[in-house]
Amino acid sequence: MQRACLGSMQLSRIRPLCPQFIHMRHPADAWGQNMQRFRRTASHMVVQAAQRDSFPIMVNSCSGKMGHATAEAVVRAGLELVPISFTGESEGIAVESIGVSGIPVELILPEKRQLVMEQVKMDYPGVLVIDYTLPSAVNENALFYGSNGVPFVMGTTGGDRQKLIADVEAAGVHAVIAPQMGKQVVAFQATMELMAEQFPGAFAGYNLQVVESHQRSKVDTSGTAKAIIGSFQKLGVDFNESQIEKVRDKGRQLDMMGVPEANLDGHAFHTYSLTSPEGSVFFSFTHNVCGRDIYAEGSVDAALFLSQQIQAKSSKKIFNMIDVLRAGSMR
Repeated sequence: MQRACLGSMQLSRIRPLCPQFIHMRHPADAWGQNMQRFRRTASHMVVQAAQRDSFPIMVNSCSGKMGHATAEAVVRAGLELVPISFTGESEGIAVESIGVSGIPVELILPEKRQLVMEQVKMDYPGVLVIDYTLPSAVNENALFYGSNGVPFVMGTTGGDRQKLIADVEAAGVHAVIAPQMGKQVVAFQATMELMAEQFPGAFAGYNLQVVESHQRSKVDTSGTAKAIIGSFQKLGVDFNESQIEKVRDKGRQLDMMGVPEANLDGHAFHTYSLTSPEGSVFFSFTHNVCGRDIYAEGSVDAALFLSQQIQAKSSKKIFNMIDVLRAGSMR
């Protein structure tokens, strides 16, 4: 049975275990003591969920639904969840800490993150970040992780993707960057790429219609849809990203797309329809996802894969989810 959508999750106002950790009232020389006090308070909860030989994972931002789902997946996998998460200004004002599977996670505002990151690297050697923040923060966050030498999985879509790759290459850090973290959806995406490589122009002259529906909070166009369109273009279809029909209206999602009401706040429905020039032949490719677990679990698999590449001292630094699937790094 599918887990309930996290849209119903209540972000309880947990009393901060160490208020000065958020407000930074103490001078820098007291920072380490404050961090250690906070870490000791949460560590017994973390150890219950983590294997002692696992590597620590920091999820940004746990206050978002996708980030929270991913943090829960980290705990389910028996990995160590760093009880700290970077968050946006507006999120930090509303909530100072959040519970993830019984583990209290402190939310850190943007102006504090450099000092906190330095301490996290000392307290959690080998830390790896999974990013589920906002499209507008993708490039800035990647620069931040790179400047701190922290490997990361970029699950957030949007931003300038070419600049993202260039910045990560310049920083020399290991990273998994992909617009889609759902393993089965990635397998479909890879199949489309293979078909485009093997049979270029096979759908020349066909008309393409692309409709994608996501929760209203997703402001950018689906990165998966963009990738699939790239394959169709190689197959000879004349289509560009501006022609993608984005559905964010709940009424249309229920009536036109068939999204279950319980999943309006967490779903990804995609349909790609191809019609021959004379209208006598029709193809349709559909992948519908309810909830966020498929992406959360895939993100953890990507983190496990990335850790293996780091341990193997891989000369290749930037990977995507197809690399993860080809390596068989799936649970």
